[in-house]
Amino acid sequence: MSSSTIRLSVIDNDSAFVRVLGRRFDASGWEYRVHSSGVPAEELLAMKLNALLVDISVLGPRGWEFLERVCGMLPDLGVIVCTQGSTVAQRVRGLRLGADDWIAKPSHPEEVMARVEAVVRRRRRSRPKPEAGPLVAGEVEIRPDQFQAFVSGRGIGLTRREFELLEVLAGETGRVIERDDIYQRVWGYAMAHGDRSVDVFIRKLRAKLAKKSPGWEYVHTHFGVGYRFEPEPVDTPPEPLAPVEEPNAEVADPTRTSGVDPADASPVA
Repeated sequence: MSSSTIRLSVIDNDSAFVRVLGRRFDASGWEYRVHSSGVPAEELLAMKLNALLVDISVLGPRGWEFLERVCGMLPDLGVIVCTQGSTVAQRVRGLRLGADDWIAKPSHPEEVMARVEAVVRRRRRSRPKPEAGPLVAGEVEIRPDQFQAFVSGRGIGLTRREFELLEVLAGETGRVIERDDIYQRVWGYAMAHGDRSVDVFIRKLRAKLAKKSPGWEYVHTHFGVGYRFEPEPVDTPPEPLAPVEEPNAEVADPTRTSGVDPADASPVA
């Protein structure tokens, strides 16, 4: 299983809704299990899930207790409630018990998936990462501890998203990474058809790198595939030689320059 694959458990007895969702999950390569009733929190723990999508009405009076127990026992699990006919007070109660999101039915399966992806993405970002030392590439020093890159000790002004993009590319220096893969790893979910976000942010990143480190090229385009990070010095064309002035071959005639006619010039004593 790749690090970007979502593992999901669904607790819902709406067979038509679950069937439509299942087709979308399969198309996206998600791993999932469907339950028509409650599942013990210990069993969910053993599944090593990223998220739980639950219709709390399926659980009856035990629904609130179940939600509180799961959120308390599995703090790294993204919990999304998807149910019908809830009140504001119920939604507030669920969120305060630990649910990450609350979706009202009827809901479109694409929206449900997008909300699950958003919850999983936030969970992954909030996990503490092992300390990584700075990475030096060309003139650029990449500092994960500061979410910034530096040239000669001065920050180049990257936004959080631009830094995450740089970190993904530099983490696989010399390898071409496909645009879809870049999007999945930086944005946290699958790229929609026609989305040009990767290209836009690559252009912004290149501009900032070029401004602070003009003598190097860092991000290389592989048309139709993706991008490769590899610092390479920019070949600067030699400056053209200054033209050499040819000496005047004509010898000046002093009598002409003085305006004296040669016939009237006095002989030199």
